[in-house]
Amino acid sequence: MVCGHGSRDKDAEREFGRVAEGLKKRFPEMPVEYGFLEFSAPNIHMGLNSLLQQGVEEIYAVPGMLFAATHAKNDIPSVLTTFAEDKPGVEMHYGQELGLHPAMIEAFQARIYESLGLDPENPPESLYDTMLVVVGRGTSDTEANAEAAKLTRIVNENMGFGWADIVYSGVTYPSVGVGLERLMKLGFKKIVVAPYFLFTGRLIKRIYGYVDKVAAENPEFEFIKTPYLNDHDKVIDAFEIRVREILDGEPVGDETLMESFQRRLAAGEVDVHHHHAEYNPDTEHSHDHSHDHDHSHGHSHSHSHGVYKHIGHPLGPRTMIGEGICCCFMSQFPQEILDEEQEKAARCKPEDALAHR
Repeated sequence: MVCGHGSRDKDAEREFGRVAEGLKKRFPEMPVEYGFLEFSAPNIHMGLNSLLQQGVEEIYAVPGMLFAATHAKNDIPSVLTTFAEDKPGVEMHYGQELGLHPAMIEAFQARIYESLGLDPENPPESLYDTMLVVVGRGTSDTEANAEAAKLTRIVNENMGFGWADIVYSGVTYPSVGVGLERLMKLGFKKIVVAPYFLFTGRLIKRIYGYVDKVAAENPEFEFIKTPYLNDHDKVIDAFEIRVREILDGEPVGDETLMESFQRRLAAGEVDVHHHHAEYNPDTEHSHDHSHDHDHSHGHSHSHSHGVYKHIGHPLGPRTMIGEGICCCFMSQFPQEILDEEQEKAARCKPEDALAHR
């Protein structure tokens, strides 16, 4: 059972489904299903029930997540726990996130080489004239943000860039627009922008939109947009390895994601709560999940995002207020920050609104 987040972008749903198809080829002897936490169908409970209908009594669930942030640590284990409690005959196992497995790093590097028109199997010794900017998802989880920064350093040294840094598309800082504007001051005329994302979606399209905007305003720089990971063979390799770790009972450190969740659940640090990902036979075919994106910032998420203490950082997500996009952490902004940024945006022409100049 491959557990994803879900997206409002139908292309992302199809791409996630291709990963499941890739895993079916690696495990022809067992059924493979997938499902999402929200936005998309099938949800996780629907996928799990499909496995039960095929006679499954033991389920190996893996998070379709690059890093272990809130969704992989809390939301997916919550769904799996709720499901297993209602099905006493079912044995549930939960594997690790993809993380910085060597196969994932190889897939990412291959995408970067491809975007530069280079052969990943016969790369140059160095790319000293080029700067790499990795775009991480950005979460309220410090460790997940740090893993993206670690990835950037590993890829930088493996490929030999002149300079490398990381920006984020989510709750942390620096955000994509202001990050790119500051990094251009280092003087590299060739800049590779590589999103470390599994699939397309609104965030990927927003990232590429920022790159296009900065590139149009700075024609003396060459910007190269690297494709996201998608169903690269090495990505399927990493998923297969995570499944085989469960099958083989391999230790994965001090505690698994599920053990961590159960420990924190027992200590009262997390709650089991209801998700769109839970199966409801009355709404199985209704996937119009309410997710309010008006500027009152009232969200009806089925799961909670962690509180981020640097939500007001001057280079963080506040720079995106007024850009015609919504940040899922808007409810964390104090009203004075919303007022300040809206005033800045009001003083700008629409074409100048990037980073609220």
